[in-house]
Amino acid sequence: MKGIILVMDGMGDRPLKELDNQTPLQAANTPNMDKMAERGITGIMDSIRPGIIPGSDTAHLSILGYDPYEVYTGRGPFEASGVGLDVIPGDIAFRCNFSTADENGIITDRRAGRIREGTKDIVDVLNTMVIKGYEDIQIIFKESTGHRAVLVLRGEGLSDKVTDADPKVEGKKPKIVESTDGSEEAKRTADLLNKIVEKSYEMVKNHPVNIGRMEENKPPANIIIPRGAGAVPKVEHINEKYEVNSACIAETGLIMGIGRFAGMDIIEMDDVTGGVDTNLDNIIDTIINQVNNTDHNFFLINIDGADEAGHDGNAIQKKEFIEKVDKIVMSKLLNLKNVVLFLTADHSTPISVMNHSGDPVPVIINSPEVRVDDVKEYNEFAVAKGGLCRIRGSDVMNIVMDLMNNSHKFGA
Repeated sequence: MKGIILVMDGMGDRPLKELDNQTPLQAANTPNMDKMAERGITGIMDSIRPGIIPGSDTAHLSILGYDPYEVYTGRGPFEASGVGLDVIPGDIAFRCNFSTADENGIITDRRAGRIREGTKDIVDVLNTMVIKGYEDIQIIFKESTGHRAVLVLRGEGLSDKVTDADPKVEGKKPKIVESTDGSEEAKRTADLLNKIVEKSYEMVKNHPVNIGRMEENKPPANIIIPRGAGAVPKVEHINEKYEVNSACIAETGLIMGIGRFAGMDIIEMDDVTGGVDTNLDNIIDTIINQVNNTDHNFFLINIDGADEAGHDGNAIQKKEFIEKVDKIVMSKLLNLKNVVLFLTADHSTPISVMNHSGDPVPVIINSPEVRVDDVKEYNEFAVAKGGLCRIRGSDVMNIVMDLMNNSHKFGA
């Protein structure tokens, strides 16, 4: 028996007038997910706790059986590890956006038009950065998927107790990074970050990639905005924790980084973007090959496009992406044998909010011996009547391991 946790990132939502007071999942044509609901057990899940708004990182940690309040130091280290940087104890890592700033320093596009190409060339220039007065600190940039990047600071006298530079909305300058604990190390780190943001604009505003984008009337990726500071955490490997041979199949550096910290094998794919334009055929082919032809018996899978559409406030795009996943991915997963398949989202990303919310997310479990309930549709409302009732993310691994017959009795 093999186990799969498939996370549709940000799939949960709230009813929308433009969709006849339905959520995108309700409005979507999803015959395969509905069939999974009909032959499985369903429920709703709070990734962390009821009403707590989870990040993708803290939600995935909880779903994998880790207490995010204990192991989470910030998003940066997971992003850095996920894109292949060997972070070490003492490093301070940050998640970054390639963004667009005008001549007055105002951010006009936080994601630089969701840039897809040329970021490696921009990073090659940024990696020559030296900040006066901080020559002892190594400044390491690495591009991730799309508009995403990471920054690692390596050296003595640094701290992760600093605020974000991300203004969160267009029309404002990057925030001034500040210390959160008043320590000299944090003040020093904050000052360095403010200089890095300013220097990044000077270094790449006239980069050939950006000149080309402006000639095509596309937003240039002319500034780096760091956020999600974190020191490198210690995480118990999942293979030892649950006695499995695990693999992570994901599009984004963040989820791959969580998988790498958890000791999972990282299965990389070509032509995946973490957006609605990702290559779903490559994703499902990778999943099927890994399940059928490798020794891995547990998989964490993340598909990210619904979250992107939620952040963009695009209800139709979110609905259509869910339909594409149902048609391309779920149709083939339905045919897998001897598999425990746990389908859910890590959090809701409501169109009306354009960010994460604390709304619970829908869950289905398909397994050869699962107790099938009466639910026949997969959406936020139908599954609330299911046999799983309401669970937390921290319950997921225990449930999956039990259905895989991979658990041990507690007590005599």
